[in-house]
Amino acid sequence: MDIDIENKKIELIQWLSTLTDSATINKLIKLRESEKRDWWKDMSLAERQSIEKGIQDADSGKLNSHSEAKKMYDKWL
Repeated sequence: MDIDIENKKIELIQWLSTLTDSATINKLIKLRESEKRDWWKDMSLAERQSIEKGIQDADSGKLNSHSEAKKMYDKWL
């Protein structure tokens, strides 16, 4: 892992250990809980159905190679 990230984590731990403001602590707890949330439930039905169709297509071998897809969408890339 990146040393800079490790240093930032240590700084955050040190800062967190000195907090006495319950509002800030509660905000941090809510942030942590939101990170655990299942993103699948936040998607629309159409998005979930589209992903499920893509998985079914992949499972049944209905796939295009990367180079084929690139040719198909080259004018937008």
